[in-house]
Amino acid sequence: MRFPPAFLDEIRDRVPISSVIGARVAWDRKKTNASRGDYWACCPFHGEKSPSFHCEDKKGRYHCFGCSVSGDHFKFLTELDGMSFPEAVEKIADMAGVPMPVRDEREERREKERASLTEVMEMATTFFQERLQSPEGAKARAYLRERGLTSATQQSFRLGFAPDSRNALKEHLAAKGVPKADIEACGLVRHGDDIPVSYDWFRDRIMFPIPDSRGKIIAFGGRALAPDALAKYMNSPDTELFHKGNVLYNFARARKALAKGGTVIAVEGYMDVIALAQAGFENAVAPLGTALTENQLELLWRMAGEPVLCFDGDQAGLKAAWRAADLALPAVQPGRSARFALLPEGKDPDDLVKADGPDAFRAVLAEARPLVDLLWMRETAGGVFDTPERRAELGKRLRELASRIRDESTRYHYQQEMRERELSFFGSQRGPRQGRQDGGRPGERGQGKAPAPGGQFAKGGSGRIAISESLGKSALVKRGEGMSVREATIIVALVNHPALIDENFAHVEFLDLANSDLKKLHAAILDAMAHDAADERGAVIATIERAGCGGIWERAVELIKRARQWPALETAALDDARDAFNQAMHLQRSARTLHRELKQAQAALDADPSDENFRHLVEIQAQFNDVQATEALIEGFGVLSGRVGRV
Repeated sequence: MRFPPAFLDEIRDRVPISSVIGARVAWDRKKTNASRGDYWACCPFHGEKSPSFHCEDKKGRYHCFGCSVSGDHFKFLTELDGMSFPEAVEKIADMAGVPMPVRDEREERREKERASLTEVMEMATTFFQERLQSPEGAKARAYLRERGLTSATQQSFRLGFAPDSRNALKEHLAAKGVPKADIEACGLVRHGDDIPVSYDWFRDRIMFPIPDSRGKIIAFGGRALAPDALAKYMNSPDTELFHKGNVLYNFARARKALAKGGTVIAVEGYMDVIALAQAGFENAVAPLGTALTENQLELLWRMAGEPVLCFDGDQAGLKAAWRAADLALPAVQPGRSARFALLPEGKDPDDLVKADGPDAFRAVLAEARPLVDLLWMRETAGGVFDTPERRAELGKRLRELASRIRDESTRYHYQQEMRERELSFFGSQRGPRQGRQDGGRPGERGQGKAPAPGGQFAKGGSGRIAISESLGKSALVKRGEGMSVREATIIVALVNHPALIDENFAHVEFLDLANSDLKKLHAAILDAMAHDAADERGAVIATIERAGCGGIWERAVELIKRARQWPALETAALDDARDAFNQAMHLQRSARTLHRELKQAQAALDADPSDENFRHLVEIQAQFNDVQATEALIEGFGVLSGRVGRV
């Protein structure tokens, strides 16, 4: 019986080869790294005392460095156990939980037809490659040079050129004896009852051959050279060989590259994949011009348990990331998730590696966020949670998200994680909501003390007033323990955008800061103002450096970058910087005022532990929590004035 290659691929991918071989050998504990799917043992094919037999789950292959035997799941069973090939296939299918295909003569004929069609696609690929190197391909070659692709890269990916002709490819294939029906079945021409004479599907386009999981060409993508073309990129239509939602560009090469380690990277387009490969990132794939599908996500998980999904750093890229997160969420489970990386705004991977080199892209990958972070950011970014109803609505959305996960244990941990984040975000239970249940005085319950909403306490008379743990750690309560993002945002925005100094002269002059280093920068700004040198950024920075505060300035800028408070940076628009400054100033004034009021309220309660003084203290605590929640939103996610910072 002839088995369809797709069936063999499926059962091989479902069953780790170590599961097949592990039943016959004992893995060497010292050399084996099970977490990486890398196994060593003494060879079962020849006698040896030290392990030289190696198998790797990612490759689905084994090899002995002693006797040189090698193969896949089926070959291991046929050569070691003497099984026939159908018996070996049946055993692996049983391990995979996949039923054996029933012999279907019609399907076998279709398989032969598909094999014939792949031969036609190979002929078309060669045709396009030759045309790229011909005189008529000069414009296409020039475009590829402008995009920075070397000749070696072009040949490696078998790039080609479709001439600006209605029948160049059709006539070429017909001259080689390819039947009209096969040309049409491959999707190489437009045809139909309403088209009297079929004509080439791709014309005047740079051609990107699309291989399947075995490296066989099954379709093409074409990039238009004419600026007025109706579609910049165009794919082959769906055919017997090709279904767009089931294929990832560069899948076979990327899977092979994963043998060197790392994970698979999903980017958005052909050129991104090719540019990354040229820069040394051979483990990149791309969907074919559409949003990621469930089948494509399954392909990613076949290659790696935690692929990195990389999106352009604009609003469209962020929305695409959110769609992918929603797609992945129901299927996550132990060993199967995803991380998300967003590029600098306005750049795709091709732009980034070309302008800033491979290290810039490595930095983007290093900052990739787990799925739970992306979901939390989406639900909280730009939100205002100043009422119990709004906070309850957020909690409801978070619970609904976690409930979508099918795997029970993963769902439980997501629910727990979301609860913990919500509690941390809003602080613990608030004092004013702690009702008295015994009719006794505030701060007492029977003979005991007031219940602690969490962590720390402030002493007040004969009772103890609860202060939440998150509030106790807040920069609103603690003074002088390092730069706060809020204060650094104010100073950095003023220096990078001196127009804000003039607009807010009174506030800048009497700015109240807690951090001693930032106070020095503030003094330098005042010095620049006094000498009429505060109209231009360079002059302000020069004043800072003369004051010996250059190192402090660099630390403040680095803090702003780490916190992703991009509106305070030099590259931000003045309107964005103004919004960032105004919001930070509002928080600063609120925090400093509340800090003074809290100390006064604590002193008053110490002197007179009355109900009125107690209520006054817990009211200030509640205000602290409100300011802290807003500040957590800003400092945690780079959100200012409703704008979403980059991930």
